[in-house]
Amino acid sequence: MFSLVFTRRYSMAHRLIADPAGKCAIPHGHNEQVIARLRPVAPQRLDGGANMVVPFDRAKARWHRFVDDQVDHAFQLGARDPMIDWFRAHEPQRLGRLLVTPGDPTTEMLAACLMAKLNAFLAADGTGLRCVELTVEETPTNAVTLTGDPAEVLPLQNGAGWWSRADDSINDLDLDGGRP
Repeated sequence: MFSLVFTRRYSMAHRLIADPAGKCAIPHGHNEQVIARLRPVAPQRLDGGANMVVPFDRAKARWHRFVDDQVDHAFQLGARDPMIDWFRAHEPQRLGRLLVTPGDPTTEMLAACLMAKLNAFLAADGTGLRCVELTVEETPTNAVTLTGDPAEVLPLQNGAGWWSRADDSINDLDLDGGRP
């Protein structure tokens, strides 16, 4: 079976507060890479003409645009991080640049959210593809790979999160002061 594999680099910042004694509790950044492996939902023979599963541009354009425009240079925070309230009070115009996850924005959490988002894009675009593996390389020596269904590893919560929608959202913050 064929797989289409796409890689994208981006820069980000985050902090992890569940372990306040850890060095990751201080905001810091990484230059990361996301590698997505896509497979056809219903594999078929090559057609003897174009001989492509799906043209690369069609398969990757929306995903690459999302990574470039939304994920690149976003500040990743957990939904309960008090910095969200700071941004609400002092820089509300930057709320849209906060990538907010349920719990700390670990590499594992980011892989699950991004895989779910990519699958939402693929389903909406009708490509007949599904992401079956997604790797987030946090540093050249640390990476997390998720295979399978991200819904099986994402925390249970009330309602669907931004990662389940085929839109450009990276958080569910409302601008009225409510919490995600």
